[in-house]
Amino acid sequence: MQENKPVLIVGLGNPGAEYAHTRHNVGFMAIDNFADDTATWKREKNALTTRMQINGHNVILAKPQTYMNNSGIAVLALMTFYKIPLENLIVIHDDMDIPVGNCRKKIGGGSAGHNGIKSIDANVGREYKRIRIGVGHPRDFDLPMAPADWVLGKFGPLQLNEIMRVISEIKLF
Repeated sequence: MQENKPVLIVGLGNPGAEYAHTRHNVGFMAIDNFADDTATWKREKNALTTRMQINGHNVILAKPQTYMNNSGIAVLALMTFYKIPLENLIVIHDDMDIPVGNCRKKIGGGSAGHNGIKSIDANVGREYKRIRIGVGHPRDFDLPMAPADWVLGKFGPLQLNEIMRVISEIKLF
């Protein structure tokens, strides 16, 4: 990580009230958790952003407003504007291959079919830090549901509690 540059922390999700608390929006939920009560949000470069200090790091929190499949457009615009190197990018997103209540970190790798990650990879490259929050898969619950319908569905109360616990335990640095 380049210490003299800000860190861009992007939470993936879809804008709009109808997507709030859906599995695909755990990235937005995490960003909202990191922002303190004094955060001032502004719309810039196809995203909602706020600046703050987290553990001594100058951080830009961002929620792309381009919808999930075009997240890379907003990420590239923010990185270009703020001159953020790829190693200073952290992306937080849902992952169906990880059980609910779990979180994994990695640098680089494939998209595992996640369209938001595909978009970011195509626009900025792959070698950035990813924080993947498990939302489970419908097959884990014996549900005959398409994956797209699953990620656009809302959490039940117990799952939402587990997700909020996981988000509160994320260590960015």
